[in-house]
Amino acid sequence: MNRTEQLVQGSTQHNSPLELLIHVLEASIELVSLPENDFSWSLWSDRDEAKAELEGLINSLRAGVLPERVRFAVLFAPTGPLQEVSISSGWANTLLKVADKFD
Repeated sequence: MNRTEQLVQGSTQHNSPLELLIHVLEASIELVSLPENDFSWSLWSDRDEAKAELEGLINSLRAGVLPERVRFAVLFAPTGPLQEVSISSGWANTLLKVADKFD
């Protein structure tokens, strides 16, 4: 949970908004990878599907392709897939802190 802790504690510096966005997505991967996560209310069927979507976004960003903002906004939106997993899995407050960095 290193990437998540760094964001929550504010212990990192980013040279660009792109670096911060990648860091937020990496922290989100850490969170969806936690054991015992409950994906039943999410559009993702399991951890692997969630990770694949988030990793795909990171890969696009690193390749210089900026996906539409709506793809990111949906992830962090109320009742979005990250929030649904976080609420049912017990890490909603942590997600709010991570999502705050996205905003």
